[in-house]
Amino acid sequence: MPKQLLNIVSEQTMLEETVARISPLIPAERTLVVAGEAYHDLMRDCLPQLPDENFLFEPVGRNTAACVAWAALWVRGRAAEGVMAVLPADHLIRDEAEFLRVLQTATVVAQPLHRLVTIGIQPTRPETGYGYIRVSEDQLQVGGRKVFRVAQFVEKPSRPEAERFLAEGTYVWNSGMFVWRADSIWREIRHHLPQLAHALEPLAEIRHADTLTAVLNEVYPRLLSVSIDVGVMERAQDVWVVPADIGWSDVGSWRALSELLAADAHGNVVIGEQRGIDTSGCLIHSPSKLVATIGLSNLVVIETDDVLLICPKERDQDVRKLVELLEREGRQDLL
Repeated sequence: MPKQLLNIVSEQTMLEETVARISPLIPAERTLVVAGEAYHDLMRDCLPQLPDENFLFEPVGRNTAACVAWAALWVRGRAAEGVMAVLPADHLIRDEAEFLRVLQTATVVAQPLHRLVTIGIQPTRPETGYGYIRVSEDQLQVGGRKVFRVAQFVEKPSRPEAERFLAEGTYVWNSGMFVWRADSIWREIRHHLPQLAHALEPLAEIRHADTLTAVLNEVYPRLLSVSIDVGVMERAQDVWVVPADIGWSDVGSWRALSELLAADAHGNVVIGEQRGIDTSGCLIHSPSKLVATIGLSNLVVIETDDVLLICPKERDQDVRKLVELLEREGRQDLL
């Protein structure tokens, strides 16, 4: 089950939390969800307040450039100068009021000047699991808040690089959240990803659901699979970032989850049942078995029906390497 449809940190799914978070600023009739066709029924059940036409279901995944482009076409067809906020539906944001203020600031930058705006998170540690944005000295003042021109997007760094970024103070985490006018991002997609734009442009004229499905099934599998960051944002010239301190996490790793949940007196976060001696700072997830530990510290222990994962917290990002190993070995039954 995708993270968006799990109730990881509250009784609501992360998708429901995302839509509720923006509802004071963006009503349901102007909230658009782009998702995989496989989750058609689950998504609709999750968000019954959204009109049916506000769900765009991709027949296959083709990364974020494709889904952003399709959404931009949809918005542009309804509001020529409409502003889009592109928000992953699997993020935790603790300070929701501040988040809405950040969105409003980003809109002021994006709307009149056709600028592309991203939201950067003030880093709190030398994190190697996130991409970074280096800010330039060029800045704007919007309602007392500083907004900076982006100097460079940086891929996930090594530990020494992340420590340097934190020390220099000119880097923010790339949250993957963006604000721009639909016509502005479409112009950039046509410039930097012309084949993608050309392939999707006919979707803007289709109104019949059966015809749309047929065209999607024909066109989508052939689309270039590239992120909006790599395909557009790293190439565009007029990109700005709003630094934000909003209690953000992408809940993208077991360690990140352990930082969000309540720990016991020894700093252990336990989901399930655990008994231990001299065990501290561990995340233990075992819904069906008792986990007994002796002399462990700062480990991740995850038990499922078919796999047991044990690793140091600082290596939890390497789970992706294990996934790649299993894929090479053809062990799809474990993925």
